[in-house]
Amino acid sequence: MKNIRLLRDRFDLPLLVATSLLLGIGVLLVYAATRDWYASAGEDPQFYLKRQILNIIIGLLLAAGAMSIDYRLLRAYTPILWGLSVIGLIAVLIPAFGDSVNGARAWIALPGGLQIQPAEFAKIAIIVGMSMILAEKREGSQDPTSLDVLQSLAVAAIPLLLIVAQPDLGTTVIISAAVVTIIAASGAQTRWPIGLLSLSAIGAYVVIRIGVLDEYQLKRLQSFVDPTADPQSSGYQLRQARITIGSGGFFGKGLFNGPQTNGRFVPEQHTDFIFTVAGEELGFLGCIFILVLYSIILWRALVIARRSNDIFGRLVCIGVMAWFGFQIFENIGMAVGLAPMTGVPLPFLSYGGSSMFATLMAVGLLLNVHSRR
Repeated sequence: MKNIRLLRDRFDLPLLVATSLLLGIGVLLVYAATRDWYASAGEDPQFYLKRQILNIIIGLLLAAGAMSIDYRLLRAYTPILWGLSVIGLIAVLIPAFGDSVNGARAWIALPGGLQIQPAEFAKIAIIVGMSMILAEKREGSQDPTSLDVLQSLAVAAIPLLLIVAQPDLGTTVIISAAVVTIIAASGAQTRWPIGLLSLSAIGAYVVIRIGVLDEYQLKRLQSFVDPTADPQSSGYQLRQARITIGSGGFFGKGLFNGPQTNGRFVPEQHTDFIFTVAGEELGFLGCIFILVLYSIILWRALVIARRSNDIFGRLVCIGVMAWFGFQIFENIGMAVGLAPMTGVPLPFLSYGGSSMFATLMAVGLLLNVHSRR
């Protein structure tokens, strides 16, 4: 009984179970989306399966590292973490280092055909950096001043501008949502989150009107409003995604038995559109189960934040919760036509190294705060 109590104090079991189940489901969905594709090309059908398992193992090691160091000591390392993320974001914009994929120069090529996306790690750096500044100013039960909020916004603004330059609209929206949420939770005056939301809406309108967005990004927005606007590209992808999800019905067609998935009708299905595999092969029930697991993770992040005994840990948890929540909504929303296509992965499910590493490190931070509450 004592050992169970110690385990519960050290680890948040609902968070661990939900995360583990999502990782397991993600491995199966990635394999289902790529198995027939690689086999038909005469390649190893387990290529992406093995790579995804490797990504998870590395991510779990990073999560263990994020959990092992007392999160209160992270304040001393935050400037280094932030500086490294900025250097990485600058490097991707240099042609000698950065690789362009789907119109965005967001990856750094590594030996062995591997790639790393600095913007994923910038999410953690921004959340921890802003939390540090806003928490330091609240010792003694004083709410952040306008100067404190401006300093925290400066921490977020530099990486955000570099991400906009890639351009990566999806990551920009996710980080912006987390920034507003952290400021709102910090106790800052209400005019700050309201003003930031208003400024974001105005900025989005201006960006679209003056033609800052690339052509492919404008087509994605047009397809969101009218799926027939770009029938050969983004409009086709959206229609096929909705057909694939809807074809699964209530119970699904069975794992590895989805004709739409096996026929590769949905582009980027193992990454940005992994939810379409769940919709077709696991059906409505499977999708609901996935959403329940995500809800458990968000709920536990909120519970850990409320139980934290200092402002810094609380804001870190709130930032992670906002990041996960908005990214989940953005990815699933674009698959079913409720949000514009922005090319962001679905946490814990989509294939990809950088996203998996960053999300599991964030889970490690949640467990860190939980174990030292």
